[in-house]
Amino acid sequence: MLNRVVSLFRQRGFAIESLTIGRTHEPHVSRLTLVVDGQKTAIEQVIKQLYKVIEVRKVSDLTHDTKVERELALVKVFSRNSSMRAEIMQVADIYRARVVDVSHNSLTVEVTGPSDKVDSLVQLLRPYGIKELVRTGVVAMSRGMAGVPTESGRDGQATRAPVPLKAVSV
Repeated sequence: MLNRVVSLFRQRGFAIESLTIGRTHEPHVSRLTLVVDGQKTAIEQVIKQLYKVIEVRKVSDLTHDTKVERELALVKVFSRNSSMRAEIMQVADIYRARVVDVSHNSLTVEVTGPSDKVDSLVQLLRPYGIKELVRTGVVAMSRGMAGVPTESGRDGQATRAPVPLKAVSV
């Protein structure tokens, strides 16, 4: 399914900010969280195109829902001496990030949270020298009963900001 979705979006020039896919609590069902820029991409068109992928069972636009969003990043930062290492660890602690690897010249920090939190920590670590950075992309879920699909199964609206969409597929 992922190949079909990526190909479909590439052909139409949709502005994808992040794309995350993983298993769900149901066997043989995956959930794709897609964040698109609503200023560059017509959200309604994205939803219509997702429904054209045969395996997609449901698409939800989480734009106006109260939601939980998280992203994971691993940031490998140069740490040339013990005082620099201590500073980096202090910055990580402020963000409730964890140091997951230490070598003689670098630290790897793991941070999880909303994208703006990840962005903020990355900006604070830049002056130390980022050796390597990897981000998962956003995963999102509606809080409570928000985002329950309408009878047609389509509950999307157009927007002008990055929009998390979830697509559930078989």
